[in-house]
Amino acid sequence: SNKKLTDEFKKQIIDQLLNAFDIKRSLSKKGCPYDYAVAEATFKIFKTEFAINRRFNLFEELELELFDYVKW
Repeated sequence: SNKKLTDEFKKQIIDQLLNAFDIKRSLSKKGCPYDYAVAEATFKIFKTEFAINRRFNLFEELELELFDYVKW
């Protein structure tokens, strides 16, 4: 289905970003949602301040601008 393909594409992009910045994925234990609050808040800020209405033509362009954003 299209949703499955879209979810897999999103996973690949997230994996590339994590690898580019040498970030290790860490998941909480089942039934312990408290770690997610920080991640969700961070992701919301990222979407509303950095990624909204933006299109990157090259992964390198995204990588450089994301580095500048995170460093700022």
